[in-house]
Formats: sequence, structure tokens, C-alpha cells
Amino acid sequence: MSTLQSTTKQLNVKQQAKLAQKASKKLALLTEKEKNEALLTIADVLEKDSAYILEENKKDLSAGEKKCFSEALMDRLRLTADRVKDFADGLREVTELQDPVGEILSGWTLDNGLKVEQVRVPLGVIGMIYEARPNVTVDATGLALKSGNAIVLKGGSNALNSNKAIVAVIHKALENTKIPAEAVQFIASTDREAAGQLFTMKEHIDVLIPRGGGALIKTVVENATVPVLETGVGNCHIYVDQFADVEKALAILENAKTDRPAVCNAAETFIFHEAWLETNKDKVQALFEKHGIEVHGDEKAAELLPDVIPANEKDWVEEYLSLAVAVKVVSSVEEAVTHIERYGTKHSEAIVTENSENAQLFLNAVDAAAVYQNASTRFTDGSALGFGAEIGISTQKLHARGPMGLPALTTIKYRMTGDGQVR
Repeated sequence: MSTLQSTTKQLNVKQQAKLAQKASKKLALLTEKEKNEALLTIADVLEKDSAYILEENKKDLSAGEKKCFSEALMDRLRLTADRVKDFADGLREVTELQDPVGEILSGWTLDNGLKVEQVRVPLGVIGMIYEARPNVTVDATGLALKSGNAIVLKGGSNALNSNKAIVAVIHKALENTKIPAEAVQFIASTDREAAGQLFTMKEHIDVLIPRGGGALIKTVVENATVPVLETGVGNCHIYVDQFADVEKALAILENAKTDRPAVCNAAETFIFHEAWLETNKDKVQALFEKHGIEVHGDEKAAELLPDVIPANEKDWVEEYLSLAVAVKVVSSVEEAVTHIERYGTKHSEAIVTENSENAQLFLNAVDAAAVYQNASTRFTDGSALGFGAEIGISTQKLHARGPMGLPALTTIKYRMTGDGQVR
């Protein structure tokens, strides 16, 4: 392990990117069978060497305790034998997904007999910049390799030891496969200059994918000259319409807020139609009390619910990522849409209603990667939607939008076959 780690340290970012680019040329030519065999080998070795990974993870946890990290952050950092097994099982699931590379999206023949095909091909080299989630190291690597891409990983300093260990194990596994170990690069430097280099290497990196908080994403988007696949902050809203079924609404609100409060598809703002809330305020309050949810609300919310903290502009804008929620009271679906248009992050938005006209207005008018009627925003997830794993959730509109699975890590090539045609 140590040899692989020390080799990574000795290389600068540009050298690593060049190695990844060279490896991507070989990787793009491998068969689905060869790629799957490599992923299965990585899965097996991850489980076999889990004790080493967990030992290195303890170093990150110890450092986190000294820095007084929140329990939510410590939970994201913490690895266990079961979690490592989940990583491995996730890779095995990726092998069962259809390989998009080589898929013919369309084809036709011109009048002169020239045959035209539009074919999926790998992007090339993916630069992945992410924060304190060691699982992303495995997930992103698996998806990149399956779709024929090399990957350059830049994880957060909080998980440095964990990530270095995981990548060392991946390298060890790849030595016995058709995929070059150089196809997976990890930037061990915690210097900001290293990330800055990655932002601007258009000649070696084909796309950057940032995954983390708003500050990280903003930094990448504003400073990168490499094309960015922007994953989004999730300031998600649930609008409970005047015509919402009570039990259905309460169940959706509870799931979207409390199932996993710290994830990007959790709800951060509840918007209630005033007539519905006036009728069901006791049930809503009971839900808040059941989970100890801290409520930040507007003036109308404070009139109808007890212990409401007056909401300010920050409450409407930012993710809580905790058991806190902003509450807005409106008089129409149009007012709800206007609020979401102003404060939403184009991630996931939901309406709870039995009125088809209001539902269609909401679904058509709200500009977001995912919109729901009568369902929790927690379904904006690659595995939940049947894509298998995901590399992130895109809130932009070009190339990919929503949960990004294997097809999002490909581009297209026009492949023409002729018999001497000239123009």
C-alpha cells in the first residue's frame, strides 16, 4: 500500500492528469466484460483489505474529533466493515448495469449511400472534486471506469487518509485487470493550488464534477476553464395545496424532512396553502414536535403555529441539512411557484394535491431537475430511480440534468461508413 501512496505524493497534478489521459485511451477500447471483471476485482479486494481502510479512517475520525466536527459530518466520514461492504456491493451492482459505450443512438443512410451512426463514447478524463464522503471515491471510480473514463479524484482534506487508503486498494486490485491502474488518480495534496491546477487543465481533463456544499460548487463553477457538470445544492420545497389529502401530505412531509435531513434531496422549506394549514395546524404541529423540528416561518405561520422563529432571507435561501425547516404560507399555487422560482436551486420540488389542474400548473411551471406530485423529494437519487449508482445530481440544463448515471458520463460521436463517396 505504502508504495502506491508515496508514488501518488511524488507526482504533481499535471503529471497525474497526463497519466490519466494516457490510460483513458486504453480504457476506451476495453470490452464491457473486461471492465466488469475489473470492477468485480476491486469489490473483492476492498472487502479483503477493509481492515486497512478502517485503520486509516480512524485517523480522519480522530482529527475530526479534535476539530469538533458536527455529528452529521462525523457520520459522513465514518467507515465501518458494513459500509465498506456496501461500497463493494455498489460496484457489483454497477457491473449489472448496461454499458452505454458503443450504443447506437440513431442511424440513417444518405441518398448517396453514406451510412451515418450516432454512437455513445466516453468523455475521456473526469475530474471529481468532492468533500468529506469517502464513499464518493468508490462510487465515482466505479461509474467512471464502467463508462470507459479515467478519473482524477480530489477529495476533501477531512477524509484524506481514508481516500488515500481506498485508492491504494483500488490500484492494488487493478494490477490484475485489463484496466491500467493509472486510470484512477488521487490528488493527495491539501494545497488549494492543487485544486486550482485541476480547474484549468483543459488539455488533459475533459470535464469537472464538483460534489459537495454550495461554496465548493461555486468555487469550481467560477474558477474552472474546464467544462463543469454542475451538481446542485438542494434547497428543496414541498407545497401542500388547498386540495391535499391530509394523511398523504403528512407522510410526505415527514419522509422528506426527517428520513435523512443532511442529504441534498431532503426538503428544506414547507409551503402551505393557508386554508389547508388553518384546518390541519394541530396535525402539522404534532409532526414537528414528534421529531423536534425547529420551525422558521413567516408572519402567517407564526399566527397559526406555536414557537415559530421569525424567518429571515437566509432561511429561505440556505440548506439547513438538519431538523430545521422554513415555513411559508401562501394563498394560491401561483404564489407557491413564485416563491420557489425566487429561492429554489432547481434541484427537486414537490406539490401535494388531489387537484389535477393545480398539479399540472405546478409541474409545468416549476423550473427544476425533478418535480413531483404526491411524492417525497427523496426519490431524486440514481438508485431510487432505477439508474443504479449516480455520480451526482445535475441542476444545470446542458448535457445532463438530474441524477447522473452511466449515460451522463458519455458523449456522442458520429461514425460514417462509405464506399468512396465524395462531396
